[in-house]
Amino acid sequence: MSDTIFRRRTALLAAGLAATASLALTACGTEQAAQDRSNPAAADSGASATATPGTDTGAAASGTDSAVTVSKPGRSGTAAKGSTGSKGSSGTVTCTGANTQVTAQTVTRPLNHLLLAVKNTGSQTCNLYGYPALDFQDAQAVPPVDKDTQPQAVTTLRPGQSGYAGVLLSAADGSGSGGYTAKTLKVIFQNRALDFVGSGVKVALPAKGVWIDSSLTTTYWLTDPEDALD
Repeated sequence: MSDTIFRRRTALLAAGLAATASLALTACGTEQAAQDRSNPAAADSGASATATPGTDTGAAASGTDSAVTVSKPGRSGTAAKGSTGSKGSSGTVTCTGANTQVTAQTVTRPLNHLLLAVKNTGSQTCNLYGYPALDFQDAQAVPPVDKDTQPQAVTTLRPGQSGYAGVLLSAADGSGSGGYTAKTLKVIFQNRALDFVGSGVKVALPAKGVWIDSSLTTTYWLTDPEDALD
């Protein structure tokens, strides 16, 4: 009798414990579900932690690709245009002592004349503007230009070409005054604004020098030596 009662109490106790455990688990599950509903970010934290590395890597790759795209085609195009601009600026320049060679030659006809020749030794076409300023030894002023010799257009020299100016050194009939022998000469070029620029280019004269007087004049720069001496 007592054994039967003991077994019944044991069974009832076990059943009670099982029911209690079941209720506890149910309560925990209900509480966790309530927390998940109130804080969805916490519920997704596991998924976010997994997705973040992939997302960050994708963003970094995208940023790198954008930088390459901008720096390569865009900047190269700009540089190419710059190069084209440089080529455009390498057209006609002003003839100066830096891109020419100047020589002087005495002639037999007409009398008392000197022929100046300017050869373009550069790689670009250059313009010989106006007329040369002649700085002879002990000269007090730049000699005047014969205005009747002014060309219709600027004398332009391609590489290797020459331009000319004729210089009347002294009056053939002896009517000039203040004559003397000059043994040195500098030629000064004009720029596009027809200003004389630079200190001049030294030009060799005959060893004995040349006789000059108040009749000293020059022509404009011309393309034909005969026109310069006419």
